[in-house]
Amino acid sequence: MTTLIVVLVIIAIIVVYFIAIYNALVKARNGYKNNFAQIDVQLTRRHDLIPNLVETAKGYLQHERGTLEAVTQARNAAMSGLAEAKANPGDAAAMQELGRSENMLTQTLGHLFALQEAYPDLKANQNMMQLSEELTSTENRIAFARQAYNDSVMNYNNQCETFPASLVSGSFGFHPAEPLELENPAAREAPKVSFG
Repeated sequence: MTTLIVVLVIIAIIVVYFIAIYNALVKARNGYKNNFAQIDVQLTRRHDLIPNLVETAKGYLQHERGTLEAVTQARNAAMSGLAEAKANPGDAAAMQELGRSENMLTQTLGHLFALQEAYPDLKANQNMMQLSEELTSTENRIAFARQAYNDSVMNYNNQCETFPASLVSGSFGFHPAEPLELENPAAREAPKVSFG
């Protein structure tokens, strides 16, 4: 009878231990999803600023319609990539598409800001200066949110891959999450905005 009690206690301890591992994996997964939600907030803010930026520039850049259209198209692609990533944060394909589309948006915004230098009236426009400053501030927030997300993804992936948690993660469908990386290292920097 004592042997049976000892065996049952050992089994209970093992079960409780694996429940604790499962709960830790759930918390880590929820953590990176929450951090992705912070990226979502900042990217949405970025996307919402762009139509005002394009509208302000339209009056000054009448001969540069292609650039304005490219910015609008890149914004739409980035919004689509964000919607896909929001549906499944951490999914490798969704995160790669989001990184690609945001990289393209950053590049087209860079072209818009480069054109701004050629148009002194646009460069001096108070609304354009304010929007550019807000966009730069948002870019910094995106960088911080992305760093927090990537850190939480690394923590989650480490928990999934270490033993004995790997036994639980494999058995209960905890799949590795994908960090948000930009394809072009130059795109990691906020767009350069110069008013001088």
